[in-house]
Amino acid sequence: MAYIQNWQDRIIKQDEIEKYLINGKDFIDENKITTHLETNKNPDKNKIRDIIQKAISIERLEPNEVASLLNVTDNELWEEIYEAAIIIKRKVYDNRIVFFAPLYCSNLCVNSCLYCGFRRENGKIDRRLLNMEEVKNETRAITRVGHKRMIIVFGEHQFSDIDYMIEAIQNVYSVKEKAQNNDKMGEIRRINVNAAPMEISKLKRLYNAGIGTYQVFQETYHKPTYNLVHPKGIKSNYRWRLYALHRAMDAGIDDLAIGALFGIYDWKFEVMGLLYHAIDLERQFNIGPHTISFPRLTPAIDSDYSANSKYLVNDNDMKKLVAVLRLAVPYSGLICTVREKPDIHMELLKIGCTQTDASSNIGIGGYTEAMQNEAIHQKEYLKNGKNKGQFTLNDNRSLDEMIREIAKLGMISSFCTAGYRCGRTGDKIMSLLKTGTEGKFCKLNAVLTYKEFLDDYASEETRVIGEKIIIDELEEIEKMPFYKKGKLYNNFIEKYIKISGGERDIYI
Repeated sequence: MAYIQNWQDRIIKQDEIEKYLINGKDFIDENKITTHLETNKNPDKNKIRDIIQKAISIERLEPNEVASLLNVTDNELWEEIYEAAIIIKRKVYDNRIVFFAPLYCSNLCVNSCLYCGFRRENGKIDRRLLNMEEVKNETRAITRVGHKRMIIVFGEHQFSDIDYMIEAIQNVYSVKEKAQNNDKMGEIRRINVNAAPMEISKLKRLYNAGIGTYQVFQETYHKPTYNLVHPKGIKSNYRWRLYALHRAMDAGIDDLAIGALFGIYDWKFEVMGLLYHAIDLERQFNIGPHTISFPRLTPAIDSDYSANSKYLVNDNDMKKLVAVLRLAVPYSGLICTVREKPDIHMELLKIGCTQTDASSNIGIGGYTEAMQNEAIHQKEYLKNGKNKGQFTLNDNRSLDEMIREIAKLGMISSFCTAGYRCGRTGDKIMSLLKTGTEGKFCKLNAVLTYKEFLDDYASEETRVIGEKIIIDELEEIEKMPFYKKGKLYNNFIEKYIKISGGERDIYI
């Protein structure tokens, strides 16, 4: 294993950490965060309502303001916060939910994270790295149910380093797969990447491979706890991970995703850490995170910590932290996942989340194996006892089922990738989000991609309720003055007619 150790020793570039420090210090000050939380207890109701109004104006909140929200104990005020979260979501992102699927390419890892089923000491899983034909097979299975967006997840290991990542991305983009309902061909139109922190030169190569968002989760912003749960491996270096997205910005990747794994440490501290991360990205690059994720710790194979952490987050607090994040950074997308059980999953989508996965399978090669066993849904795969994933999933509904449930809530599902392909990323999309303009373009593209899904992949039950949603959306679009400017509305209607007539991948 000496060659792996040699590889590890070459990964971290100290100068690519120090260039971002402030007088030798990073942007997470634990004492300052603790002070914010302590000094803003028992906040005045009028103060909270002023903070809510500031968030509704799509202005990022300051640490003292977020700490005040986190300390609210009055149930009436929490209801006002939830209502504000819904208002902000609709104002910035309209009433749409964007869907994606994860593809796990490898469970090889050099790290020793106590909460993770992939940690290198775990001898209870079979280690596997997908070859390129297997990557394409997994992509075919994902595309077959209607997905157009993918997040590829790579373990931190020499065998899944940058060369492997680029080859996998190229192979995913190469796949064309026949739709379920007709002879139209589906494909993954945009790949986002969840990968270990890299040096700037490698990140430039990743950018040139045609990715959308680059996602790195800090896991926990609390340094003593971070050191405790990451005892060995490259990931044990807190600052190398903390500045992963800063390096990505310098590499040209201007679409960034931050996140914390809730349940490792106190949830209020982690919300503050995410806020400070957003603030520092804005300070150094004038661009905040495109998305924020807040996966909840769930049991992992051979990990006592994942099941027994004293910081596990209950459903009520989960709802609170999502609402506070929606107000704290109102222009960033919020991603919830199928780690959540169906009821709370839908509740989080209602109060401000903008993206979620569905039909997800996190076993290596799991989509293909599930299809071979005539068990498309994750729940069937789990029944067979073959899922050796990184953690436990709790919402096993198919994409079709999820879209139908979303429609019952009056929300439209979207597979739009237009922003990436039209160059609406980084500072461009931030200004559009803050003014509510991007949401209006996304509304049009949501209708176009939703129509594609209903025609090509939906069950009859989903198609019927989905067509009603489209009628409502078309009527709303027709009435909105924004769409009467220039030829935008007529352009949209022309594209909608073409989609209805069988053309595909048309966007505004």
